[in-house]
Order: sequence, then C-alpha cells, then structure tokens
Amino acid sequence: MADSVGMADLRKENVSAVVTGFALQEFVLKPLCSIQSSTAWKETYFKETAADLTGGTGSAVQGVPRLANFPYGEVTWTEASSRHLKHGMEGVISWEDAKTNDIDVIARTLLRIARAVANSVDLAIYSDITTNNGNTVATEAAWDAAVVADRNPIQDILNGIKLITIDNYNPLGGGGVLILNPTDYANLLGNQSIRNAGQFYTDDVTRNGRVGKLLGLSVVVSNVVDADECAIVIKNESLTWKSAASLTVNTIEDPGKSFTIRAWEVGTVQQKNPDSVCVITNTAA
Repeated sequence: MADSVGMADLRKENVSAVVTGFALQEFVLKPLCSIQSSTAWKETYFKETAADLTGGTGSAVQGVPRLANFPYGEVTWTEASSRHLKHGMEGVISWEDAKTNDIDVIARTLLRIARAVANSVDLAIYSDITTNNGNTVATEAAWDAAVVADRNPIQDILNGIKLITIDNYNPLGGGGVLILNPTDYANLLGNQSIRNAGQFYTDDVTRNGRVGKLLGLSVVVSNVVDADECAIVIKNESLTWKSAASLTVNTIEDPGKSFTIRAWEVGTVQQKNPDSVCVITNTAA
C-alpha cells in the first residue's frame, strides 16, 4: 500500500533518525570509549597490571650471559565484572499538541529525550572513572581559591600526567583527554598562568580563541563531571563501552490521540586500564 505524507511508518522513520541524530551530538564521554558489542548480560573482563616486566632479583633483563637462561617474565591480570544497564526515556505528545501547539512540542521532546539518554550513559561512564581509576591527585589549592597566587592548575594537571606516565601509559601520545565541568573549565582558562603562557596551548588557541590542546591534552567539557573534580583519560585505551543494544528509537502512534517517542540504550562501561586514568580533586577553596 502506498504511504501518504501523514502515515505513521513514514513519521516513525523520520522521528527515529532525528532522535538518534540529536543523541549522537549530545554524547561527550562515550566517544572516548572503545566500543564493543555484547550478547551477554554480565561482562567479565581483566585489568592488566601496568608495571613493566622485570627479571626478578639476580636475573636482570639487561646483561644476559652467553648460553645462560633468559629471565622469566609473566603478565598478570585482575578479574573484574560488570552488568549491563538499560538507559531509556519516553515522551507522550497528544495529537492536539502535535498539530496545534504554538511550541514545536515534537522537536523539543525529541531533543530532551535524546539528551536524557545520552546524559545517563555519560553519567555511568564518569561514575566508573571516579570509582575504578588507578591514580588520584589532590590539587595544591582550589582553582578558585581566594588567594589567587595559591592556584596552580598547570602543576596539578602535570602531576596527573606524571602518574599516568609512571604507570607506563602515554597520555601525551595524541589520545590524552582532560575532562572538566563548566565551572572548573572557566576557572582553569581564567587562571593567570594559563592566560599568559601561550606555550601551554596548541596554536589553535592563539589563532581563533578555541582550546585545541592544553599541556598536550585535548579538553572536553561536560556537566556529568562532578564539581571541583576533573579527570585525565586516554581515548580508546582507558575505557571500553560494551554495547548490548545501541541507541534505539521507536515512535508509537495512537491515531487521533497521541504520539509516543521512546529511546533506549543498553550497555556497560569497563575500565580495563585503570592506571591510564587519573582523577584530580580540588582541595577546599
């Protein structure tokens, strides 16, 4: 049967694409993860020990004598597990509102439902970052401390980079990301040392005012990050998102009565390399 302009199956396809498009724009932390599909509800994984292998006492890697046995090295892992969680929301719009309301209720509902699902996924990812990270740094002073001279975000971030690098990961190899909330982002970029020291930025900053990289790290800002806290992660290495169901959207029409727009995603985050993550916590202002 040929479809006319207002029929439900045409509307469903259009609405689904719009919600998905909105949501993909709203994700901030999920794009930092390595994405893997899953068919199980419980995911078991292994965290690899970050320390470099050594030959042990009296059996150094360097200086193996002629005809001597090679020193023995063994990689170790720690078992961990997580379960999938469903992130979802739906909105119901009356037929009358969809057709006659002064506000474009369908567009607004699409946007807010997409944002809710994306925000929920990002919140779960950030919660795992703060819970299972391998490194933490306490700032020398809050980035909005009353005594301006006490603020030292450059050294605080460098201390986080240092701890990750000591654990044999490379946050400066192109994948390092500094995750901030909007308040700490403003405090960071408003810091006098940052403003007056162009060498801490890429040239993007001096040319167009946008933050490209800071201290070798890309900068990401999101409201899911807790206040007085930020984190350094390595994109596609620190975090894995196991996806049991990618973002899915369905539109249900009750003719002459309502439209229901439903969106959901099922997955779980894994921090397989926790020592490649560092959480930086502000001390009290």
